[in-house]
Amino acid sequence: MSSSRQVISIDNLNEFSVGALRNCGVGEADARVTAEILTTTDAWGVFTHGNKALRGYLRRLRGGGLAPHGTPSVVTEGPGWALVDGDSSLGMVTSTYAMEVALGKARATGLGYVGVRNSCHFGAAGAYAAQAARSGFIGVAMANDIPSVASPGSRGAVTGSNPLAYAVPAGKHRPLMLDMSIATVAGGKVYAARERGEPIPATWLINDHGQPTDDPQAYPEHSTLTPAAGHKGFGLALLIETLAGALTGAAMTTQVGSWLAGDPSIATHHGAAFLALDVAVIGPDLPARIESLIDEIHAAPRAVGVDRLYVPGEKEWENLERSRKDGIALPADVVASIREAATISDMDLDRYFTTP
Repeated sequence: MSSSRQVISIDNLNEFSVGALRNCGVGEADARVTAEILTTTDAWGVFTHGNKALRGYLRRLRGGGLAPHGTPSVVTEGPGWALVDGDSSLGMVTSTYAMEVALGKARATGLGYVGVRNSCHFGAAGAYAAQAARSGFIGVAMANDIPSVASPGSRGAVTGSNPLAYAVPAGKHRPLMLDMSIATVAGGKVYAARERGEPIPATWLINDHGQPTDDPQAYPEHSTLTPAAGHKGFGLALLIETLAGALTGAAMTTQVGSWLAGDPSIATHHGAAFLALDVAVIGPDLPARIESLIDEIHAAPRAVGVDRLYVPGEKEWENLERSRKDGIALPADVVASIREAATISDMDLDRYFTTP
């Protein structure tokens, strides 16, 4: 595999993704919702959760495990909460819908919780937190997944690498935004190192005996992700499993299907959860206070050799602006994955690699 990157404009990558999804039966509106999230994720520089994942979604659409015309809907609700059934539609479609429901609840009551069942892998959790922040709300997003992360002292996987994200309006600054896995690193980063033949730190994985390993080739067959900060990451994983799995009626831990390696004809039944807080009602001065907080952090004394202090999300927003100007420089492993997506969906990828 070539180690060189290929540059593609945001618009061209988005249109390729839309076309690939449409060719696999997805309607125009749902294809555009999904493609925008995947392409924005790539533009953020988070290549593990952008269009690299498209091939996996397309296989499931072709196989029947994802319903191309699935329609998420509210199955039960109260003034400040709702439960949504994803109807086995694309995770991006269900999650965008669910966050919009949460925003509606928050507008009415100040706070909205929406739990999701019968969903699938939803890409970058930060996309939905940012969706809330763009509307002036604090947004929180999370989801469960198949077990891939050890607990302290275990010899194998106990929880999913359950993602958690938040975004907060920040006045003159772009939203404060964190998108993290409860694992030391997301499994996608280990896969990327494996595909690129790169070494990894020994803190990322344990082997079959529960001992640290620096061999990405053993993942996931003979190694397991470690939880971030040990018991702290493990504890967060169980909170996410509670809000996204147990409370929603979704599949949990070993009951969740693998969206990437599992039978593409069978739904995965992932769970997710979304929270929205109406800043205008609860704390109307919050954006200005967060703006001041960020300014304070930027002005804090720096260690020798450090030119700048960053807050969560700042690098991603800057990458997005750079991508809008210069295009997205896709790593070789991402290009290879997108070429598989092009084959699955009968798309001509090369015509999209033009000068931005």
